[in-house]
Order: sequence, then structure tokens, then C-alpha cells
Amino acid sequence: MREIRRVLIANRGEIALRIARACRLLGLETVGVHSDVDADLAHLRLMNQTVCIGPASAALSYLDGSRILRAARLTGADAIHPGYGFLSENAAFAEAVEEAGLILVGPSARIMRLMGDKISARHEMQRSGIPCLPGSDGALPEDPAEASRAGACVGYPLIVKASGGGGGRGMRVVHREADLLPAIDAAREEALRAFGNPVVYVERFLEEPRHIEIQVMADRFGNAIWLGARDCSVQRRHQKLIEEAPPVGIAEDRLAALGDACARACAAMGYEGAGTFEFLYENDTFAFIEMNTRLQVEHPVTEMTTGIDLVREQLRVAMGCPLSLLQEDVRVSGHAIECRINAENPEDFRPSPGMVTAWHAPGGPGVRVDTHLEAGYRVPAQYDSLVAKLIVHGTDRDDALMRMDAALSETHIEGISTLVPLHRRILGASGFRTGGVSVHYLETFLYEVRPE
Repeated sequence: MREIRRVLIANRGEIALRIARACRLLGLETVGVHSDVDADLAHLRLMNQTVCIGPASAALSYLDGSRILRAARLTGADAIHPGYGFLSENAAFAEAVEEAGLILVGPSARIMRLMGDKISARHEMQRSGIPCLPGSDGALPEDPAEASRAGACVGYPLIVKASGGGGGRGMRVVHREADLLPAIDAAREEALRAFGNPVVYVERFLEEPRHIEIQVMADRFGNAIWLGARDCSVQRRHQKLIEEAPPVGIAEDRLAALGDACARACAAMGYEGAGTFEFLYENDTFAFIEMNTRLQVEHPVTEMTTGIDLVREQLRVAMGCPLSLLQEDVRVSGHAIECRINAENPEDFRPSPGMVTAWHAPGGPGVRVDTHLEAGYRVPAQYDSLVAKLIVHGTDRDDALMRMDAALSETHIEGISTLVPLHRRILGASGFRTGGVSVHYLETFLYEVRPE
């Protein structure tokens, strides 16, 4: 076992509160760090110690690894939990934590680098027998003629993708050969600006895929399990809005075969902690996109369908404990849906920072709300707009849909705009209720319902 007495939570908002509660269950002391505009966040009231690490700018606070490490040394923290976003997949920060003699709740810097680069991740998956799309064998060459030949080998339509990025940046869809070279130039320029890495590659573009995820957990002893699958296809500009588990209309044996392969890949690479394999799914075929080497925003739908506390298990693994369950112990029951409640205008998605003047959370059987919101809280403009996650669990998908609609109708927030009205419209749409929508569903839906 690796001794952990005190955990520094290097994050903010609902995920920081979620981690703090898991630490309490394990009897761990906690340290909360915050920017100067976050001094009144709800999770800080649960902390044993708090430290202000800088001004509102994330670059000068939550993204500044040196400040977080100084706070850890100052407070005597043994471990750092990065949550998601910010430094959670930053290999340089993970390495600095290791060099400081501290424990990062997550995989090693080596694994983050391996899976954080899409080209090396693709090669690792191919070695492990994980299905991948046809694509270039590594980075696209600088020579235009060679790049054109690589595109021809992959076939059209294809997508140019940044090797070191994510979130839709450094990506261009190309439908014909004449547009390939300009798309490569644009993707390289954007990737360099966003990630400091201009390397791009190409792979086949799927027209109407679904976004399917496999949740995994692994320990330092070579044990690895998968904990069900999620469908995260309702997204806008690569940002997910609704997630559910299990995916509708995909045979259980197909998901089990994929999940087992992901678990074997984790064991082969020496993965430790929670992680998510992301796939595109079309015509009964899976294709690997990327691996997120951290906890996902949508982890609660997996918790609701398996009954497993993923954050608690993360912390136990970081403490050097073996996994508390075997693959045969994992049981998926019922259906869960999560709606991300963002502080945004539901018509045009403009951010809506400001004072929350009233907040009433829904309740009832099968309803869970992960949030740091409270009346009097001021949503800052400097950070991600996610302010709450509404999760429901039902006996089946129809039951979960009814519970979610009831919970959304009960949710009451004043002072800021949120996506609650949009979520209700999506849940009422026949296409979504049928299930199995593609990643392009939301854009089509928004276009169809837009007023004249």
C-alpha cells in the first residue's frame, strides 16, 4: 500500500465536490485550491485546508502546475486528484508530481504521453487488437505529393486530425482530393496554435456514426476490468450534452467483446486508474477514436447502472490497493441518462455568467444531481459553463426518459440562462426517443426546430 493521508483536489466546481465526498468515505483529509473568484465554492467548506493559488485566469491558477505543487508542499498533501479538464491529462504535470514524490490519482506520465498522442495511441490499439479506422501510418509527410498519396490510400471522405489535440480543434473533413492539401495546411496551423504541435494524420471519415465509450479501471498489479458502455452521441461541436448507459440497440455480446479487449489493452500497457476508450460505431462496426486517461464528466451514468463508486475506486487504486472487484462482479442494471446543465443561452449557446438568485434541485427515486450551485453563487465567466449534472436511473430506457423529463421540469434556476429548456425539447423529440442517434443528430435537430 502507498500511504495517502491528505489529498489535494486540483479542480473546482461539481467535480471537486464529488472528489471531496469520496475522500470523506475513505477517511482522507482534503486540501482545496481555488482562484480568487472561487473562494466561496461549496466544496471548499468540506476541506481540511484551503489555499488560494492565483487570480481568476485559469492559466494563472488551475492550469499552473507549479502553483498547485507549491500548495501541495505547503499543506503536506500526499496525493493530487486532478479531476477532469485543466491538468488532468497533462503529462508534464504528471511527471512533475512524480518527481516531487507525490502520488497522482491517475495513470503515469508515460501512459499519458502514449495515449495523449493520437498517432501513438492508434499504434498501441492496433497492437492490442482494438479496431481502428483505416488511416495513415503515422504523421502525414510534408511533401504534398506524398500526402496526397496517403489520402488516396485511405479513401474519401476522410478527416485530417491533429495528433496532439482534441475538442474538435485541428480537424478538417475532406470529401474530395482537390480539397485535401488546403485542409492539411489549415489543420496544421490550428493544431500549432492550440496545442503547440502541428503534426496531423488522416483516417477514414464516417458519415453517421454514434459515439460509444467503454469505462475501464485498472490497478498496479495488472488487474483490469471494464464497467459497461455509454452512448454520448448527443453533442454539439464535439461537446457532449446528453449521455446514457447502456447504449441502445447494440448487442450485449458485441459490447462485451469490445470491453474485454479494452481491459486486456489496459493490462498490456500497464495502465493504472480510471480511463475511457472512445469509439465511433457505424454499420455494426466499432472504430477507436482516443483514450481519455482520466475520469469522465459522464461517469455518473456508469455509477448508476453498476452501483460502483468510480471515484472511491480511483482513490483506492492510487493508495496501492488492488481492485475491489473482479470482472464477474460487474453487473449492469437498468438504464441511466445524464443531462449536462450548462450556464448558456438555450437558443444560441452564448455563455450566461452571473448571479444565481434562486436554485431548486429536483429529487425523488432514481434522481441524482451533481452540482456546486446554490442561491447567491456567482457563475464566473472565466471557466467552463457546466454548472450541474442531472442524472436519473430507471428500470429501462422508457422509465429513465420519464424520470428525466420529470426531473428537468422540477429543476428551477433563476438569474442565469441554462440548457434545461433545450434538454426538454430534445427528450421530447421522436428521433431521440427512438434511440441510436448519430453524433450529427443535435445539429440537424437544432436546424429543424429553428424558428423562421
